[in-house]
Order: sequence, then C-alpha cells, then structure tokens
Amino acid sequence: MWDAIAAQISQATGQTFVLQDRRSVGGGSINQAYAVTDGRATYFVKVNQANQLAMFEAEAHALKAIYETHTIGVPRPLLWNIAGNAAFLVTTWIEFGGSRDAQAWARMGEQLAALHRVHSSQGFGWHHNNTIGSTPQLNPWTPDWQTFWAEQRLGYQFRLAKRRGGHFPQQDALIAALPALLEGHNPLPSMVHGDLWSGNAAIARTGDPIILDPAIYFGDREVDLAMTELFGGFPAAFYEGYRAAYPLEPGYERRKVLYNLYHVINHFNLFGGSYEGQANRMIDQLLRWADA
Repeated sequence: MWDAIAAQISQATGQTFVLQDRRSVGGGSINQAYAVTDGRATYFVKVNQANQLAMFEAEAHALKAIYETHTIGVPRPLLWNIAGNAAFLVTTWIEFGGSRDAQAWARMGEQLAALHRVHSSQGFGWHHNNTIGSTPQLNPWTPDWQTFWAEQRLGYQFRLAKRRGGHFPQQDALIAALPALLEGHNPLPSMVHGDLWSGNAAIARTGDPIILDPAIYFGDREVDLAMTELFGGFPAAFYEGYRAAYPLEPGYERRKVLYNLYHVINHFNLFGGSYEGQANRMIDQLLRWADA
C-alpha cells in the first residue's frame, strides 16, 4: 500500500517521492493518520477502509474550497485515492507549535470571521453531501435556515438515533418549537467549517492559524462559534478577535445550545453512552426557553 501511495504522491507533485520514514500522528477517532517523508518533503496521510473514499473526497473538496477563499489557513489537499484495500487522502504537512500565542488566536477569530463573510446565493447547504465524523451529513440546497436545521440536521440525527435505540421523548416538541427559538433570526448563508472543536483548530509554528477536518456547508455562522464552546472552548483572544471583526447578534447564547444539540446527538449516534442524557437535558432547556 505505501509504495502505491508514494508513487501517487510522485505523480501528483511531479517530484519523485521514495518513502523513507512513516510515523503515526493524531488523526481523530475515525481515521489512521501518518506523517510520511522522503527526507526532503513531508506529507500528511489519512487512511481508512476503501469504502470510505467518498469521505476523503468530500474533505478534499472542502479544504480546497476554504483554501480558495484566502481567508484562513488549511492543509492543501494533494490527492485522494485507493491503494490496496485502503482509501487515503494526502495533504500538505503543517508543523504546529504556537498554541499559546494569544495574538495568533485573535487572528484565528478574525480570519474565521472573514471565512463567514463568504456567502452563497443558492441558500443553505453545499453542492454535495459530506460527513460529520463518520456520520453522513446531508446538504441539499434549502432557501430557509429553519427548514434546513429542522430537516437536514436535527431531524436526520433523530432518525439515526431511533435506529440506535435512542430515547428522545421531546424531539417532536423541539422541532415544533424551532420557530420560537429562531424568531427574528435570519442569518445569511455563510461558509462554515461545520466541525470546529478544539481538535480541529491549531496554530502553526509560523504563527498562522489553521483549521482542519472541515464538514463544510453554507449555514448560520453561529454554528461554528457554538461548537468552539462545546468541548472546553477556545482561548479568550479567539472570541475577542472574532467579535471585533464580526459581532454576534442578540440571542446567540440560546441558539448555541440548539446548534450544539446537533453535535451531541451525533456523538450519541457515534459513541452512545452519556450523550443521550446530555441531549435530553439540552432539549428540556430549549423547550423551557421556547415556552417562556
């Protein structure tokens, strides 16, 4: 497999690449990830089963789309294909090391705001489906944000959860409450990362902000801000930089619970466990707000 990947790197880059060293690096819970080098050039390689090639293709298109906005740094995708029984994605290698740099995190916020100012005239969605983790993420173009969130995000996750034996007794009430929860909020369709937790954002050794592993679509920009707060939060400088560049609208503190519910239900669908209880508590809170 690795000889085949090396040969394809050579073909894609136009430079002969003979693999000299391969080491495992962090790649999340879905894929295996490696740094590969020939002593001159280093690349990042994700590997999964051959039937996951479409997932890598979607990620490559997302990275390319973000890269072409010239707003915030991402690894550049070089190729994706099958070698033996494995699918793989190759991107440029980025050395990280500036995680404590407050100024860099402020730039991260400013640059994410710039990404969010990239809008779509087609509405909410994306030109093809992708994944959130390993879960399919459906992105049909939809003119109305409330409908998109109800049907393609929460509704789809609830249907998957039912197949897993999940118990969300108030799910229908929550969907019915969306008009109240989103009343007066009419977001523009912004290009969003879609899966922006702390593991998918970093500062390069050069000091440049970098975002990784996008689950891209055009949606309410607040979905990205909300997810940054879901698993521990980003440094304060990030939020200061973002809000200075693109202030948030009133009501965000409640909407972020609605938006993070999508990820918590997805975590139940991926991992089970305590996420069911967490999601039900979030639903109860949202319904109390809707009835207030």
